Amino acid sequence: MPPAACAGGSAPARITQLPESLRVKALVKESPAAGFVLKDVPVPVIKDNEVLIKVSRAGVCGTDVHIHEWDDWAKGRCRPPFVVGHEFAGTVVEVGKLVADVHLHDRVTAEGHIVCGRCHLCRTGNSHVCPNTKIIGVDRDGCFAEYIAMPAGNVWHLDDNIPFEIGGIHDPMGNAFHTALTAEIPGNTVLITGCGPIGIFAVGICVAAGASCVIASDVNPRRLELARAMGAHYAVHPDQVAETVRLATDGLGVDVVLEMAGVPAAVHQAFKEVRVGGRVQMLGIPAKPMEMNLATEIIFKGVTVYGVVGRRMYDTWIQMTQFLRSGKFDPTPVITHRFPLDQHAEAIRVIKSGEAGKVVFEIG
Repeated sequence: MPPAACAGGSAPARITQLPESLRVKALVKESPAAGFVLKDVPVPVIKDNEVLIKVSRAGVCGTDVHIHEWDDWAKGRCRPPFVVGHEFAGTVVEVGKLVADVHLHDRVTAEGHIVCGRCHLCRTGNSHVCPNTKIIGVDRDGCFAEYIAMPAGNVWHLDDNIPFEIGGIHDPMGNAFHTALTAEIPGNTVLITGCGPIGIFAVGICVAAGASCVIASDVNPRRLELARAMGAHYAVHPDQVAETVRLATDGLGVDVVLEMAGVPAAVHQAFKEVRVGGRVQMLGIPAKPMEMNLATEIIFKGVTVYGVVGRRMYDTWIQMTQFLRSGKFDPTPVITHRFPLDQHAEAIRVIKSGEAGKVVFEIG
């Protein structure tokens, strides 16, 4: 279960292992222009309800590429300077005095969406869509650094047998779990459109959850290889999807589509290939508005559509832990590249090239 900050009673004094004058390495979005800068920064100062975590591994995400390139989304959302990165795992080295259930030396990761806890959505179990969310590495300092401060309520303990590099990719895995497991997967046929890292994770999740047939689609041969490695029954180019679905479902259409690409052609294909009365889970984000025929693509087919935002707090995290413990889901094949922080330009390059699955920074 996720640890939570706890005030009152006989709370311990702040526990620390670090000298106040210490400066550490961090990857910073220093100015509103393309690129990152690796520089020395002060160790983050934690609040009484926070912990300080020594980062061991950090996953690199498409969001980080958007920030690096300083595209229109980044220009509209981000306010430099700040430390980049939102996927990580590491070891607790300092504990705020109001924190009762996170301790020194704990091996942890964390939910990177920091929510208010008080709005209507948070109080009805929907904090993953809290309108007051602040995201590490986007709205506040992130984890491409030797240390990060996190609210204790966001911290998630790792089992001792989970490597830090797997702990460090719980964030994107969580998106895949949320996309897949809010649909009915056991026994059903599933089409996954878009095999970026989250789509590839979803392949393994659907296989582990008992899908009768998983069809993965992408234009990139390398990503299709990774989808096969994660257990896809078919991994095909989008031009082959219609025929593959026809053969695999006796012409009915798939029960569930996980739309991970956000490309208009893939979105239309998702609604074409789902069966009447089926379900489309939408995680991919189109770069700009797109047209759809709501009557023929959704309404007359009786399709259920679910928009995916982040991870459900914290039932998605429980699902991740349980699947990893089962041994039926192993995300390791998705990790294709590992870099130290000082090779951040190469990490961004391999992601942009399409030759990578999941990229991880090895920090400490």
